[in-house]
Amino acid sequence: MKAVIAIDSFKESLTSLQAGNAAKEGILRVFPDADVLVRPLADGGEGTTEALVSGMGGELVTVCVEDPLGKPVQAQYGILTESGRKTAIIEMAAASGLMLVPPELRDPMNTSTYGVGQMIADAMQKGCRRFLVGIGGSATNDGGAGMLCALGFSLTDESGEPIRKGAKGLKDLRVVSAENALPELAACTFSVACDVNNPLCGERGATAVFGPQKGATKENIPLMDGWLKNYAELSNAVFPDADAEAPGTGAAGGLGFAFKTFLHAELRSGVAIVLEETRLKDAMEGADFVLTGEGRLDGQTAMGKAPIGVAKLGKACGAKVLAFSGCVTKDAKACNSNGIDAFFPILRTVCTLPEALNVQNAAENLSDTVEQAFRLIQAMK
Repeated sequence: MKAVIAIDSFKESLTSLQAGNAAKEGILRVFPDADVLVRPLADGGEGTTEALVSGMGGELVTVCVEDPLGKPVQAQYGILTESGRKTAIIEMAAASGLMLVPPELRDPMNTSTYGVGQMIADAMQKGCRRFLVGIGGSATNDGGAGMLCALGFSLTDESGEPIRKGAKGLKDLRVVSAENALPELAACTFSVACDVNNPLCGERGATAVFGPQKGATKENIPLMDGWLKNYAELSNAVFPDADAEAPGTGAAGGLGFAFKTFLHAELRSGVAIVLEETRLKDAMEGADFVLTGEGRLDGQTAMGKAPIGVAKLGKACGAKVLAFSGCVTKDAKACNSNGIDAFFPILRTVCTLPEALNVQNAAENLSDTVEQAFRLIQAMK
């Protein structure tokens, strides 16, 4: 029997590989001779770097960059090396994430993506020419201007001086130039994990939709939106293909626009990127069972989250797909019509939330639940 396991992390508890190995233990208790493969799973957001690096034999790199407010922060990213080619795995939140800004200081007028550019520049210096970038969890609304400045692009005011950092700098923007961009960028490719389809400006744009959660005030929202529109028009003069209406350009306060326009990035589903990078489809060849899951299985899972991506691959390979989760809601039944044949909550007794999240408890609960599911499979043979 062959089983392939790709389980997303259980937030604040098990990592993807910890969950996968716990599930593997449960299978082997019943079928000790089974061929069980564990692969990392993530959706392009928090935890993607750790999952891919640990699951694919990469290395973690720490670099000191600017946080959203310009203070030094130690940011980690990953490097994968294959056939001499280096790929950098970067989460923008490591440098410019909302979690790095105290609630009382959250204001996108002042927060910048400069540190993201510093991470990319550091990775280029280390030989990376291929980039996988997750852009969720941002504290910013600067259209990626900070990142671009760190990479050598010129964004200047009417006096020819570099604009200020943060969304407020876009107020003064008059000239955009790629003349002094770092030359290494010409050899780089960028795949950006972007799971929102918002345009850069307007009612569905970066500022109106995501600005309030970053501290934007009602008074500043129309101002910042107007500045982003001007920024897009100036960018179009340098890059005629610039399209502020393209889906995803409003992601991460307009960082999606900067990646797509200035770095010619491909904006893609985070799950799709991870599944492709881990070659999960190849691993599933000949599998009898595919196991997936996440901390909470619900109706949102069925709308294209990581376990559904795994399930669709599993069904395409002819495998039975089982999902395991810390908790399951009533609307999780939608998962059954989206590739998951059966799902199981792993909690086995009434307990407190801290007890449920305890890594040892969660691993034991997962192993024990998987074991019982496969005992049923054994009995049905």
